[in-house]
Amino acid sequence: MHRFRYSALLAVVLILALVLGACAPAAVAPSAPAADSVATQAPAAEAPVGVTELRITWYDDGNEGAVLRDLLDRFEAENPDIKVVIDTVDYASGIQQTLPIQLEAGEGPDMARVTQLGIMSKYMLDLRPYLSDPAYWEENFGPFLKWMQATPDGDAIPGFMTQLTVTGPFINRTLFEQAGVPVPSDSSDQVTWQEWAAAARQVADATGTFAMVMDRSGHRLAGPAVSMGAKYFDADGNVALVGDQGFKDMAQLMVDWHADGTMYPDTWIGSAGSYVAGNVPFVNGQIVFYMSGSWQVGQFNANIGDAFDWEAVPNPCGPGGCTGMPGGAALVALNTSKNPEAVARVMEYLTQEDVMEEFYARTLFIPGHLGLAAKGVNFQTELPQTVKSLNVFAAEVGKLAPLAYELQAYKYNTILFNSNRDRLTQVFTGELTLDEAIQRMQEDVEAGIAGQQ
Repeated sequence: MHRFRYSALLAVVLILALVLGACAPAAVAPSAPAADSVATQAPAAEAPVGVTELRITWYDDGNEGAVLRDLLDRFEAENPDIKVVIDTVDYASGIQQTLPIQLEAGEGPDMARVTQLGIMSKYMLDLRPYLSDPAYWEENFGPFLKWMQATPDGDAIPGFMTQLTVTGPFINRTLFEQAGVPVPSDSSDQVTWQEWAAAARQVADATGTFAMVMDRSGHRLAGPAVSMGAKYFDADGNVALVGDQGFKDMAQLMVDWHADGTMYPDTWIGSAGSYVAGNVPFVNGQIVFYMSGSWQVGQFNANIGDAFDWEAVPNPCGPGGCTGMPGGAALVALNTSKNPEAVARVMEYLTQEDVMEEFYARTLFIPGHLGLAAKGVNFQTELPQTVKSLNVFAAEVGKLAPLAYELQAYKYNTILFNSNRDRLTQVFTGELTLDEAIQRMQEDVEAGIAGQQ
């Protein structure tokens, strides 16, 4: 087993507290389950008399659902009056689409694992009145609780981060070796997006694979765009995409890469109009360079193992820096629960330091608990590429641009990112010019914000 410390993460926590203030963001969208994964919902059998049944709506990137079930089995053994059912769903359809509809109708679960924290905050339940030690939560989760507030001055304690994430790329080093092409980041820590694309194309041409893929996500695009000099906001803090040359430059690269075959086409062009991850072709050895994020490490550790040499590499650079995007997923209590006291008991069990340490160690997630971030986690893996990738992402947290935090804290970033994603796809398919798409993005954001007010 390997252990590394998160000094960079601690530094960032201080930045988070200052930069995010009382803003509540919508966090990073995770990968979709593997192709053979199916949404599972436990049968709605009635709990025995005297037993309170709680339900969690959950999605998986890797093995975290199985780890959670194991921990909850222990909780139930110690608390026989509570039964916790996990309903595992697809992220895009179950979490992004169905869950908000259920909550709006007042028919949601007791708890859910979510990423769009800003938009979802209005459905969250404040556990503070039911917790035995709210100070523990403030001490260990304080900066991240600010992401979950429905109002700027809120002090609710709705839940905790199941992991912190940072976006960044993975490479298939085996393909580089087969092609005889040097890995650019081996000799420089300032590799540009254009240099990575050129190297990946050279490898793809030699090995019969695809050069690049990026998750179909405006959030995934944001780090590269900021690196290329995107500003996103005007001086008053309003979204201002028209005339944002850095944003247009990154968008143009994406257009060119889809047009010339550099980008794997199915993820963006072949999608059905929602979030799509590029993890499956990467796992299958078809991709040289994959832009995704730290949440993939656990899945790759399990699904690729040592079948080929995969690893995370530092974020590519541009005129605006070399940044990814912060994010994460939270397990939160929901105001549709009829048993807040029981929910609080479950949450207090899961957030005990020893329980959380086991969760992070087994899932290979960067911890969202300040005490564990300072202490370090003994990750349960022996694969060198897994340990190396975790170290790379931990180091990337300290390199994130202030604008990346601002975007992550922006309450309406889901509206912004989804429009970026969908309108840019229309350029790839020839429905819009890039200028038309950017104008539509601006209009989408303004209309979406108006609809929320």
